[in-house]
Amino acid sequence: MSYTNGLDKPTDYFNTVLYTGNGSTQSITGVGFQPDFTWLKKRNSTGYHFLVDAVRGAPKTVFSNGTEAEVIQVNGLTAFNSDGFAVGSNSTINGNSDTFVSWNWLASNTTASNTDGSITSTVSANTTSGFSIVSFTGTGSTATVGHGLGVKPDLIIAKNRTDAVDWYVYHSSLGATKNLRLNETYAQLTESAVWDNTEPTTSVISVNNANGTNGSSKNLIMYCFAEKKGHSKFGSYIGNGNADGTFVYTGFKPAFVIVKCSTTAADWELSDNKRTTSGGNVIDKEVRPNTSSAETGGTDGRYIDYLSNGFKLRQGFGNWNNSGDTYIYMAFAESPFVTSTGIPTTAR
Repeated sequence: MSYTNGLDKPTDYFNTVLYTGNGSTQSITGVGFQPDFTWLKKRNSTGYHFLVDAVRGAPKTVFSNGTEAEVIQVNGLTAFNSDGFAVGSNSTINGNSDTFVSWNWLASNTTASNTDGSITSTVSANTTSGFSIVSFTGTGSTATVGHGLGVKPDLIIAKNRTDAVDWYVYHSSLGATKNLRLNETYAQLTESAVWDNTEPTTSVISVNNANGTNGSSKNLIMYCFAEKKGHSKFGSYIGNGNADGTFVYTGFKPAFVIVKCSTTAADWELSDNKRTTSGGNVIDKEVRPNTSSAETGGTDGRYIDYLSNGFKLRQGFGNWNNSGDTYIYMAFAESPFVTSTGIPTTAR
């Protein structure tokens, strides 16, 4: 796993923004940068997850909770702006008076051709924060694809844009012989056709002939993340099945956490520091990336506590903290536990 000397202001690279729909068109601001990847979800009722990035270009959209091929949502997320993005009248992301959440990542605000692999890719990479967007055309046989990070990715999320097939997820805690499916509840699967049983390197990702990661003549997109001290953490933990749950050290106060059980079938769980009833440490609302269900929780029911140096599970619940099960996670920071100048941050 790779580390920098620390990112003192993680919100320069990742930020969650909440908004209320108006049923027409509007610009959503307050992100703090021009995002290259935005993930949108309706909170108060059922609605698909919309994922849009600047490499494919708005309004081209894929959906984490389904297998659908990429679609052009004319009235969806229509543009990326200097401090956010614009949305049209699509009710799933801008229904009048509905509530929404957006998760936003900064890549490079530009693209480059990458020839590090046997397949030439188009990449937008931010080597400081450890995030890149990779677009390429598959070959249907063993190949490598350049990712532009300069360090080994810890998480790769891949989607075939052309066909209606599953999403594939690589996580460094599971290794390249295993994969998870973002749109499914499956436990970890063992398939050599996905990542060619080969760990990604500092320059390339290996793929075999799985349609979801390297379908012949198919357009594919990958979101790649490398761990950066004070900004992101990718790891695993074992659940203990009770409200005094497992503590996971990240080295920062989280702003965003996704959890998935890798040993048993279970939903994905996504929480963030903006959707909470009480504020403070208690995070009591979640959405599930693999379903279109509305946000659940509230009334100060504890799912997870965000602490100054990590997170602690607060329910003996199969999706989060079942006794003896293993869970993988991805976490992004609100603030580092200790800044690059050695100053500790303050817990809420």
